[in-house]
Amino acid sequence: MRILAIDTALANCAVALVEGQHGDVCLARVDDHIGRGHAERLIPLIDQVLDEAKLTLQDVDRVAVTAGPGSFTGLRVGLSVARGFGLVIQKPVVGISTLSAIAQGTELDQSDRQLFVALTGKGEEIYCQTFGPGRTPVSEACVQKLSELGSFLTKDTLLAGSAAASVATALGVSRDQILNELAFPDILDVAALGALADPKEALAVPLYLRPADATPQKKGRILRA
Repeated sequence: MRILAIDTALANCAVALVEGQHGDVCLARVDDHIGRGHAERLIPLIDQVLDEAKLTLQDVDRVAVTAGPGSFTGLRVGLSVARGFGLVIQKPVVGISTLSAIAQGTELDQSDRQLFVALTGKGEEIYCQTFGPGRTPVSEACVQKLSELGSFLTKDTLLAGSAAASVATALGVSRDQILNELAFPDILDVAALGALADPKEALAVPLYLRPADATPQKKGRILRA
């Protein structure tokens, strides 16, 4: 199975083409840390990846796209392109949580400890989710204030994501518990989750967490690690 993976949820604009049952064979990838301007860069990056792999869009069996949390504009760009491609080639399009993709790429030596993935939001808010053994989610993705974290996080929780240092400070725990401070997922982790996704459940719909951006989500869920 060949998977075209797309990430425009945050500051990165990334595309990869992978193959294999687990999406673990990378044929081509490109990353552009642009901050803004995803709409202008995405299609050229997709063309570049397809050219490097010497394949066409018709050779793709599935499209995987980050569905949030992330910026409203970035999510709209990636999801629109992914769904458009899906219609053209008549192949499944799956939505992947950015938090789950970061969890997927986080090395866990102590698998019995929980992993808290947190991305920087507005003010003291963070976008976050807790994962258990095997990177299985044990909470829903949500928006949380740093000052309220002590009410539901244990002191030995491992931390990852762009807000990991802020979380460590808020909890009063050692920075040794920070496994990474990734501001966006690795596109190959998006692809790997895309290979595992059930298209009937991992819908390519935006995962907005802030109330002002919220839209009703259709039946189904975004795939989590």
